[in-house]
Amino acid sequence: MAALAATALAAMLLPSPLIAQEKAEKPTPASIVQGAPKTDWVAIDPADLLVMTLAPDADGKDREVIIQLMPAPFSKGWVENIQTLAKAHWWDGLSVYRSVDNWVVQWGDGEEEGGTPKPLPTGLNVVPESQYVDETVAAKPEEDVIVLWHPRPELVDAYAESATFNDGWPIGLQIADGTRVLRRWPVHCYGSVGVARDLSPDTGTGAELYAVIGHAPRQLDRNIAVVGRVIMGMQHLSTLPRGTGDAGVYETLAEHTPIVSVRLGNELAEAPRFEYLSTSSDSFAAYAEVSANRDDSFYKVGAGGIDVCNLRVPIRPVKDD
Repeated sequence: MAALAATALAAMLLPSPLIAQEKAEKPTPASIVQGAPKTDWVAIDPADLLVMTLAPDADGKDREVIIQLMPAPFSKGWVENIQTLAKAHWWDGLSVYRSVDNWVVQWGDGEEEGGTPKPLPTGLNVVPESQYVDETVAAKPEEDVIVLWHPRPELVDAYAESATFNDGWPIGLQIADGTRVLRRWPVHCYGSVGVARDLSPDTGTGAELYAVIGHAPRQLDRNIAVVGRVIMGMQHLSTLPRGTGDAGVYETLAEHTPIVSVRLGNELAEAPRFEYLSTSSDSFAAYAEVSANRDDSFYKVGAGGIDVCNLRVPIRPVKDD
């Protein structure tokens, strides 16, 4: 009898399955990404990658920046120009010549005023301002454009009616004209790459590019073309010394960061390989939900929402099997 009592007491002291389950660590965005099945990941075509090699830093360390270019239907004319410029090796020997704190770094033909501009390749597109926005029109008057587009996730947004993701890219949404027209556009987030331009109606060629190194400047959406995002090597841009000249331009050529080369990924002997977590997958839906409502051991107060630029799409290098 005493033995049975001791056994019963020991059983009572052990955690019940329910208590053990409650104490189990709750999912985090990182754990969801780590557990996402291989089928939820999408390979990035090396032809859609821009590899920019900068001159070594002061310690002689290599600096490489990899940019993923925007897929159709967004910014198509500018992206085609960028591909043409890369194939012509146009950026080779130019520089990063502007750095503005909490704003952008910019590269291209930033030689001293009065210098001879580097000739551009022939055949570049002249892109109209209408291409800042993609429009889908319902084919029939009785159709509701909402049925043509099911945003997942749909996020409350301060700069658009709502925001979501399209093939891995953050975009703004607007339903117009009695819900018969769907307008979509890529948005400016940290790491976004855009096309510098002069005053309207100029839209830039893509020869002068910038990367956002500060808080997302969403006021630029639909005013400047977003053509890509930095997916590796962002630290080589965000940590550059800030320019002290007008608009953050470096005052001397010695301050510039030379560009050794810019190539499309598929031009390289060893093409870079990356993949992103499909934004239409169940894994990304769970990742978005948990990111907006953290209640794991670190968090005490859940935000109940998340900005489209803070819901960063997971991107990782592809490892050889």
